Formats: sequence, structure tokens, C-alpha cells
Amino acid sequence: MDMSTSSAVVTGGASGLGLATVSRLLEAGALHVTIADLPMSDGLAIAESMGERVSFVPADVRNVEQVEAVFDDAESHAPVRVLVHCAGRGGAVRLVNRDGTPGDLDLYTEVVTINLIGTFNVLRLAATRMAKNDPIDGDRGVCILTASVAAFEGQIGQIPYASAKAGIVGMTIVAARDLGSKQIRVCTIAPGTFETPLLSRLPDKVKDSLAQAVPHPSRLGEPGEYAKLALSIIDNGMLNGETIRLDGAIRMAPR
Repeated sequence: MDMSTSSAVVTGGASGLGLATVSRLLEAGALHVTIADLPMSDGLAIAESMGERVSFVPADVRNVEQVEAVFDDAESHAPVRVLVHCAGRGGAVRLVNRDGTPGDLDLYTEVVTINLIGTFNVLRLAATRMAKNDPIDGDRGVCILTASVAAFEGQIGQIPYASAKAGIVGMTIVAARDLGSKQIRVCTIAPGTFETPLLSRLPDKVKDSLAQAVPHPSRLGEPGEYAKLALSIIDNGMLNGETIRLDGAIRMAPR
């Protein structure tokens, strides 16, 4: 897809996978990129440092009015034809805690709501905008969601995150079929262990262990590699309804 007359929206775009994708979209010639991230993120400073083709709109992906404001901003520059949805969060929950009490239902609900319900909210609002576009290269829009290898091999303690990411995988083919008549494609990327702000807080010993668990290449993934795949999905009109693992062939152990 030629993005030279199009806007893109990247949620979670102030760091990690999202920020790398913003940079790659600009390099690929997107007319404008709107970063959506939480108010306490570095989104505003990042947008200002990237120039006039980037703007920042604070938003919680669960909030309809805030997400609509994101798309309003993007549409004020050009038709929205690209969504890359990276926003999400983790949270450790066990079914039965070590002290014998049941797992935290509130935390489970919050993680699932942000990751899964938030994805549905952003996707439905993006698709509504894209459906009004004239087709370019056969597409009115492309939506890229973010799952995780935890959707397939969630580790102990990852039950809310794994549940939500598995829901995104299940959503993908249904969304692609639903939006096919509107000429909107939907794909999902399922990253493995990537060098993100979340992992950067871990001790080097732990990060080295995670890297060694990857068969090849035996290292953490780089955010730019996620962004490169996102751009390939945008460019390749036959990619639709697919969840693509980006993980160096890792299969996660139980813990």
C-alpha cells in the first residue's frame, strides 16, 4: 500500500515495539503518524522530536471517547489507512496463591480488559473510519494487532495475559472475514521475547537466560524487527487473517 497520502495510528507508540513502528512508517513515507499512549508516557516529547509528521494523543485503549480523539487527529491529516495496535500490559496471577487464597480476580479482569477488550475497541473504531476510504491497491485499510507467544505457551503466572493474547489470535481470522467485504485486512503479530522497556528492567542474568532459550538467533528480538514485519504486512496485499509468530522458533517452558 502506498502510504504517501495516508495517516497511520500506532497505539503504545511511545516506546518499544510501537515506537520502532512509528519510525519505520515514517521511513516508508506515511504522510502522518498519530501516536496513542497513556498520558504519563513520553509520547508528547517523542512526537515533538520526530517533527510535523507525528502527533501524540493521550488515550486509554478502553476509553471510547479517547480512542475516537486519536482517530479524529489522524483523520485531520489524511485518511486513516493503517493501524498498528501495540498497547497492552502484563500482570502475574496464579489460580491459587502460595498462602492458599484464590488468584486476584481484579487484576485478571484488568489485564484482560486492557489487552483484549481494548484491542476490540481500537479495531472496531479503526475499521469504521477505514470503511469510508476509497481503495488504494485494493485496500481501504490494514489493521495489525499484537498477540504474544504466550497465546500458545503461556507460562505459570501468565494466565490473564495468555488468556487475552489467545483471544486476540482468535479474533484475527474472524475480523478479517468480517471486514473482507469492506476491503480491510487484519493480521496479528505474536512476538516472542523482545528487548522492550518491560524486559529492560530485568537483571542482565535473567535477560541472558531468556536470550539463550531462543533456538536461533539466540538473542532477544529487536523492536525494529517487529516494525519490519508490520511494514511487510502493510505492503503485501495477500497477507490477511493470519497470526505470524516472530520468535526465533522459541517454545516457552512452563516457567
